[in-house]
Amino acid sequence: MTALQGALGAEHAAVYGYGVVGARLPEDQQRTDARTAYAAHEARRDAWQRLIGSLGATPAAAAGGYQLPFAVTDAAGATKLAAHLETRLTTVYADLVAAVPGPQRGTAADALRDSALRAHRWGAADPAFPGIPEPLPTPTATSP
Repeated sequence: MTALQGALGAEHAAVYGYGVVGARLPEDQQRTDARTAYAAHEARRDAWQRLIGSLGATPAAAAGGYQLPFAVTDAAGATKLAAHLETRLTTVYADLVAAVPGPQRGTAADALRDSALRAHRWGAADPAFPGIPEPLPTPTATSP
């Protein structure tokens, strides 16, 4: 339950953070991507709330506000924040995959994959996952 509540708390923070991200991006593809991520995090948050409630616990409520890890004053800062949010969620979901029983593990793994992919799209470094080898460098053509 602790790991589920942690995932819910991280999703509450992500929803808040994407509100900041969207406010600092111009009306372009990045803002569309931020809106899509915001909706995905709302849906994931709602799913965790339902699951926690169905297990007989009270889902943790969202805070009134969240401390950002750095000032976000422009589009570059917003992009950096989106990458930070998704990287943090990747860590939270890796822990959740390890903590939950089989029936919830698939959902946690899906959340982990989704966050890792969004983190990559926002420019974050790809995380290292135990047991998965690092990709080999792409070969380049050489002149004869």
